[in-house]
Amino acid sequence: MEYTIQKLAKLAGISTRTLRYYDELGLLAPGRVNSSGYRIYGAAEVDLLQQILFYRELGMPLEEIRDVVHSPGFDASAALREHRERLVEKRMQLDRLIASVEKTLYAAEGRIVMSDQQKFEAFKREKLEDNERNYGQEVRERYGEAAYEESKKQWNGMTEADYRRLCETEEAMLAALLRGMDEKNPSGEAALRAAELHREWITSHWGSYSPQAHAGVAQMYVDDERFTAYYDKHREGASRFLRDAVLAYTASLPQE
Repeated sequence: MEYTIQKLAKLAGISTRTLRYYDELGLLAPGRVNSSGYRIYGAAEVDLLQQILFYRELGMPLEEIRDVVHSPGFDASAALREHRERLVEKRMQLDRLIASVEKTLYAAEGRIVMSDQQKFEAFKREKLEDNERNYGQEVRERYGEAAYEESKKQWNGMTEADYRRLCETEEAMLAALLRGMDEKNPSGEAALRAAELHREWITSHWGSYSPQAHAGVAQMYVDDERFTAYYDKHREGASRFLRDAVLAYTASLPQE
């Protein structure tokens, strides 16, 4: 079956503007344009749009989706199996969060007693599972099993106050980073403050500090597109500027 852009947009629950934007990006072009100038989408385009929306639901950037679905080795069936696995994981995460909300409600009603540790258990477990899935093998290879297990232990042992301080530290670090970018000086006061706060933030995960490891992590923010995307979503070039600020910071520390 074929669809005009209006009909496909209605079918998929998106706007015609979105479909036109996908075409501009080279992500999804119409199968053909008829004699009246209307964009016409066929079965192949419908299937591709479904894949795109699956990836979007999982939070993947459009440019990355384009590279994946148009790569020569793209396997639609394998992609669907991966989508299913990740959606099942997401459902399990939501189930844990729902259970945590229910326990909190029961505690507020005086029906159960809920410790501070339990209040954050679901959030921490979700974060640990995300880290394991995305970075576990890489971190083990780079820093060793013992360092990775120590990081997990530090995370699991956080109290409510620890978690709040961690979030506040990251927010302060990002604010200082953006000020440093405005100053265009990775060795300036704001940039070095961002690097210092970044040290506090990573040490809360590691439990100890090494300038060499700090510099290595900062370099990974530039080398690994996953980390680059995390910081560059705040401002383009933020990951590279943070790397430069951390290198300036670690270079200023007393040499052991």
